[in-house]
Amino acid sequence: MPAFDYDLFVIGAGSGGVRAARIAANHGARVAVAEEYRVGGTCVIRGCVPKKLMVYASRFHGEFEDAAGFGWSVGTPSFDWAMLIANKDKEIDRLEKAYRANLERSKVEIIAERAVLTDAHTVKLAGGRTVTADKILIATGAWPHLPDVKGAELGLTSNEAFHLKKLPQSIAIIGGGFIALEFAGIFNGLGSKVTVAYRGEQILRGFDDDLRNDLADAMKKRGVAIHTHAAPVSIEADGGKRVLSLSSGERLIVDHVMIATGRAPNTANLGLDTAGVKTGANGEIIVDAGSRTNVENIYAVGDVTDRVALTPVAIREGHAFADSVFGKKPWTVAYDNIPMAVFSEPEVGSVGMCEADARKTYGDAIDIYKARFRPMKYTLSGRDERMMMKLVVDQKSQKVLGCHVLGPDAGEIVQMAAIALQMGATKADFDRTVALHPSAAEEFVTMRDKWTPPKSA
Repeated sequence: MPAFDYDLFVIGAGSGGVRAARIAANHGARVAVAEEYRVGGTCVIRGCVPKKLMVYASRFHGEFEDAAGFGWSVGTPSFDWAMLIANKDKEIDRLEKAYRANLERSKVEIIAERAVLTDAHTVKLAGGRTVTADKILIATGAWPHLPDVKGAELGLTSNEAFHLKKLPQSIAIIGGGFIALEFAGIFNGLGSKVTVAYRGEQILRGFDDDLRNDLADAMKKRGVAIHTHAAPVSIEADGGKRVLSLSSGERLIVDHVMIATGRAPNTANLGLDTAGVKTGANGEIIVDAGSRTNVENIYAVGDVTDRVALTPVAIREGHAFADSVFGKKPWTVAYDNIPMAVFSEPEVGSVGMCEADARKTYGDAIDIYKARFRPMKYTLSGRDERMMMKLVVDQKSQKVLGCHVLGPDAGEIVQMAAIALQMGATKADFDRTVALHPSAAEEFVTMRDKWTPPKSA
């Protein structure tokens, strides 16, 4: 008889956990996955997938306006929030079924219960049953973080925003990162009056400054109010409204206050202390390059480790773990040149080093190429919007260090550019690539003039 019930027990059926379970099972392991909610995790159920569907919905507002410049008369369009939510939910249901089917096809047992560690090889299920496993993988993701602000419980997070009964006429969004700005574009495009309140100097911290500044300007043109140096002080109820007080002295009276101040590793009440698993200051599970914790047979992947909180990264971490531990094909995830997109309006795409980070590493020995122009689509529609594209290049080696885009299809463009950066492409490689005309992306292979910063007075 086997010494354990399973070779691998996975806690959490999100992207990282599902990938690890399937690959391990395909390598011949006996695998079970415990999930207390729905298979698919944050990305599929309450994250990037439903959010992107709602981004698409919000963009039709501009499409209808732009159509007139191309000879189309579409009348007065109307929008049905309930229909969007219902159709979105149908698609999420379909995807969850597909995730379940993939697990079952790989002969992974799905246990629809919460699982808690009781020692290094044992978990207790919510129904009372105890099971053992040779290896345990924790892939419980992250959960919205609520700031220590009076009345924070009166706000909603991205989790609840996907299930609002009706479209708010007005909403204030606290935060300046991915989630805040994407939902700002969604609600603005669908007709809500949107205010973004961010405690920092400029939105989208960590991205290239040109992207940050140009995005802020473009969002303001679209009618989104952005308040910086404005931390939340309190949220109060006033009848059916919410009153948000800011450190800048402003009071905003809105239908809803959305809190988008980041996500924290979902490690509470998992039995980590009981099993002796070490965590960091934010509750994240500490792991090595192979995703192993300080307990030899316990591993963790994805947002719960607080390394790079992106779905494709969690998937690669799960795959690397399964190949290394069960497939005798060891490899680790490389965290450089990870492409990122913010599905704001307009969209942001970025891979590699921003200019500020490059200057910290290379000093003034970098070349900057950038261009701002009106996308061809907007020449007939008359929309006052500019696209920005930028390359950061190491002066000595001429290796392209960073690639940044603001504008339509920025994410699609940067995904392809990421391949070039991963291969170590130089500016000369970009230059000798034939342009695809007419396209916005061709700007990356036609930029020849270095940008010179203006002289300070």
